[in-house]
Amino acid sequence: MTDTTLVQGRYRLLDLIGRGGMGEVWRARDESLDRQVAVKCLKPVNTRQDQSVTGVLRERFRREARVAAGLQHRGVTVVHDFGESDGALFLVMELLEGRNLSQLLEDNRHHPLPVADVVEVAGQVASALAYTHRRGIVHRDLKPANIMRLTDGTVKICDFGIARLGRDVTFTSRLTGTGIAMGTPHYMSPEQISGGQVDRRSDLYSFGCVLYEIATGVPPFDLDDAWAVLMGHRHTVPLPPRSHREDLPAYLERLILDLLAKQPEARPQDARELGRRIDEGRTPAAPAPSGAPGRVPPAAPAPTTPPPPARPEPTVAREPRPPSWTRGMTTGHKTTGTGPRLTPPDASAGLTGEWIARPAAGRAEEPVRAERPTPSPELIATLAERHNAGLSLGRLGRWTEAGAVHRAVAAEREHALGPDHPDTLASRHEVGFTLSRTGRPADALREFAHVAHARERVLGADHPDTLAARQEMAYVLGRLGRHHEAHQAYASVLAARERLAGPDHPDTLRCRHNLAFTLSRLGLLEDAYRTASEVAAARTRVLGANHPDTLVTRFEVAWALGQLGRWPEALQTYEEVAEARSQALGPDHPDTLAARHEVGISLGRLGRSTLALPLYRDLVDDRARVHGPDHPETLRARHGLGVNLGRLGRWEEALAESRDVCALRARVLGPDHPDTLVSRREVAVGLGWLGRWADALTEYRSVAEARERVLGADHPDALASRNDEAHCLEQLGRGPEAVRLYRRVAALRQQRALGGA
Repeated sequence: MTDTTLVQGRYRLLDLIGRGGMGEVWRARDESLDRQVAVKCLKPVNTRQDQSVTGVLRERFRREARVAAGLQHRGVTVVHDFGESDGALFLVMELLEGRNLSQLLEDNRHHPLPVADVVEVAGQVASALAYTHRRGIVHRDLKPANIMRLTDGTVKICDFGIARLGRDVTFTSRLTGTGIAMGTPHYMSPEQISGGQVDRRSDLYSFGCVLYEIATGVPPFDLDDAWAVLMGHRHTVPLPPRSHREDLPAYLERLILDLLAKQPEARPQDARELGRRIDEGRTPAAPAPSGAPGRVPPAAPAPTTPPPPARPEPTVAREPRPPSWTRGMTTGHKTTGTGPRLTPPDASAGLTGEWIARPAAGRAEEPVRAERPTPSPELIATLAERHNAGLSLGRLGRWTEAGAVHRAVAAEREHALGPDHPDTLASRHEVGFTLSRTGRPADALREFAHVAHARERVLGADHPDTLAARQEMAYVLGRLGRHHEAHQAYASVLAARERLAGPDHPDTLRCRHNLAFTLSRLGLLEDAYRTASEVAAARTRVLGANHPDTLVTRFEVAWALGQLGRWPEALQTYEEVAEARSQALGPDHPDTLAARHEVGISLGRLGRSTLALPLYRDLVDDRARVHGPDHPETLRARHGLGVNLGRLGRWEEALAESRDVCALRARVLGPDHPDTLVSRREVAVGLGWLGRWADALTEYRSVAEARERVLGADHPDALASRNDEAHCLEQLGRGPEAVRLYRRVAALRQQRALGGA
C-alpha cells in the first residue's frame, strides 16, 4: 500500500509510522468521520504460493479482529474497523500519541525507568489484563513493544489477538533454529516454550519479564543465544532484580520474582491479585521521586561490542544454569520483538564492511581485511533490509519471489563485500534454500556445496555456519534419491555437532532426526526406528512433549513402525501426534492434517476400513476447505477414500472416485506424474474387481508404459506394473503372453540385482 491508497473508500493513508514482521502501520484519515486513525495493514494473503493458509488466516483474522473490537477499556487499544483490501488484511485502530516501553528504554539508553514509572505501568497494565482475562482473552505476546505509554500518562496494551495472526502466518514456514515459531524469546512463559496449555498466567509471566526489564534495564535472561534464553525461562531462577538496582523496593522485587515462577500455579493467579499487591505496596516511601532516574552506571566510552558485565551468581538459584553450548550466539535486540535467529543467521545482526578470515593452518592469527573499500553503512543497512525481506517471503511460502530477492542481494553483497564475506555466503545459502523449496534440488546442491566449501575455507570446518551448509547438502542429496551420500554427509555433520555442541543441542537433534529419516529410506528400518525414538525422547526431555519438533520426530517414529509392520503401535503414535498437533497448532494446520491422514492409512492397513472411511471423508472436507478441491493433498485424501471403499467391497463407488481423482491429478500434476499413475492403477484394480479385465488391461499397460518411459524399464515400479499386466493377461486366458511377460520381468529384476551388487 502507498500513501495514495484509499482503503475501502474510507481510510486515506497519510504516512507510514511503523513496519514489522506482520506488515505496516499507517497514520490515516477516516474520511467518513473526519478523524485521524491508525491503519495496520497485514501482509498480503492472496498469493498463489500461500493458498494453503489463506482461508484459515482470513477466518482467524476476522475472529480475532471481532474479539479485539469488542474490548472497551482505558488500557486496551480501541479497534474501530477491520476488513480486506487488495489482498491485504487491515485493522483500523485509535491513533496513539506516545512511546512504547521498548522505545522508552531505547530513549533511556537501556537504563531502568524511574521506580514511580515502573509502578504506574504495572498498575495500569494489571487493570487492563484483569479486564481482558475476565473475558477469557489471553494476549500471548506481551512485550515492551506491545505496551504504549501515551503523552498523558495512560498506558495501553496493543495487538490483543492480532499477535496470534502473525504466529499463524509464520507457523507454516520452516521453523527457526530453536524450532520456536511463536512469541518473543525474552518474554515467553515456560509453558508456552514447551507447547503446553497457555492461560492468563502465561500473560502474567510475560508481564513479569517486561517489569524486570523496565525496572533493571535488562531482561531476566540476558543471554546471547535464543536457545539459551528459552532454556533460562524453563530451568533457571533469574537474578533478583535488586542485584541490578539497589534502590528497587523490596515489595516490587518480590512481586516480579513471583510473576516469574516456573510453575503457573506458583504465580499470582490473576491480574486482580497482581493489581491488589501493587496497590498494597504503594506507600509514600516506596517509589522514587517522579523524575528520579534509576541507578545508572558511570558513563564510559562504549566499545563497538561491549563485553557483558560481570554479575555475581545468585544465591537463591537452586536450578541448573543453561548448559555451556547455549552461550556465544546472537538473538538481536531484546525489545525490538525479534524472534529466535534463523539458520543461517539473520544477516541484519552484525553486518560489517570488514571481517576476519580464519588463518591457514600453521600461520599466526592476524586480522585480514577485505581487499576493497568498506561499503557505506547505508548500503549495508539497505542490503540487510532486502535480505530480511527475502526471509519474510520465504516464511510465507513465496519461495520463487524469495529466491529472486536473495540472488539479487547475493550479487550486490559479492560486489560490495567480496565473494567470501560471511554476509555474501549467507545470501547464497538462502538462494540454495529457495532452490530446494522450488523443486530444483540439483541446483540447490551446487549452491550449498559452494557455500560449504567457502565457509570451510574462511570460517573453518567446524564453524556452525559451515555445518549448516553441509547439512543442507545432505538434505538435497536425499531429495535427489542419493541416500547413501546423504547418510554419509549427515553422519559427518552429526559427529561434529555432538563433539562441539553436545548431544542435546537443537542442531544436533535436528541432524540426528534427518539421519533417522535417511536410514529409513535406505531400508535400515530397525536403525531408523531406534534413532528416531532416541531423538523423540531427547526432544521431549529438552523441548517438551508437545513441541512441534518433538512431534515431527514422533511422526517419523510412527512411520518407521509402519514400515516394520508394527501397525498397531504406528496407529497409536499417529493418533497421539494428531491430537497433540491439533491442540498446539490448531485442527486445520497442515501438520495436523498430515497426521490425521496417516491415522487413516494405519487403520486401512489393520483392516479397519469401516473406521477409516469416515475419517477420510472428514479429511477430504477439511483439505478442500483449507487448501481447495484440486490441491494435491485434497486429492491424496480422496485417493485414500477410494482405496478404502474398495476394501469394503464397494467397487462401483471406488471406481468412480478413482477415475475422478485420476482425471484431476492428470490436469493438475500431469499425466505422467507418479500420483497420477497411482490413481490410474487404482482405476485398473477397480475394473478388475468388477470383472472388466479387458478395460483393466488397457489401464495397467498404460501405467507400465508411462513408468518405463519416465523411470526406466528396470525400475521397481515399472516392473510391478508389468507384473500387474501379466496377471491381467492370465485372467483373460492369455497364458502364453502372461508367461513371456513374467519371464521378462524376472530377467530385468535379476539384471538389476546384479548391477546393484
